[in-house]
Amino acid sequence: MFEEDVTGEVNHGICVSNLAYHVAKELGLYEDQCRELAVAGMVHDIGKLRVSGYLYGRDADTLNIEEMKYVRMHPRLGYEILIRYDFSDFIVESILYHHENYDGSGYPENLAGDQIPIGGRILRVCDVYAALTTERPYRQAFDQDTALELMIDEVKNFDVKVFLAFLRVIHEESLWEKWMDPRIKVGIAEEEKA
Repeated sequence: MFEEDVTGEVNHGICVSNLAYHVAKELGLYEDQCRELAVAGMVHDIGKLRVSGYLYGRDADTLNIEEMKYVRMHPRLGYEILIRYDFSDFIVESILYHHENYDGSGYPENLAGDQIPIGGRILRVCDVYAALTTERPYRQAFDQDTALELMIDEVKNFDVKVFLAFLRVIHEESLWEKWMDPRIKVGIAEEEKA
């Protein structure tokens, strides 16, 4: 089960990475910022490694309040991991704030509106969509139309300008193949025995 969980997280990171890059381009960000958002999308959930005991290989499908408190620490934990390496401030701040909601109801800082760095606002939209359209241990993946309906119902969580750019990207047929290539699957190979 753990291997499936890790593989799912890697594939989720690939999807968020590709979406974030294209949404950033659609918003007119500089190419180096678009590339940095692709990196941030790939590693945005790295903090989950520190709370993996609450997430992976579990029998229960839901988290209790105490477990959720630790899981909600993953953006800050990811920031703390990556700040020690040569990642830019733009990348680490995008990761730190990728669960902030535009209306101020997110975490870890309850930032609202333009207080949230643009990278965090972009990752927020892309992360939610990728999570909804990916199969989870506790539910099947939603189709694109259902995922978009769910996101529209919660549009208060998103920067509308970012959300509209996101919609243009996912409805651009020529880009669809680039960010959601079904041939891209990552697996974890077992070590060969000597």
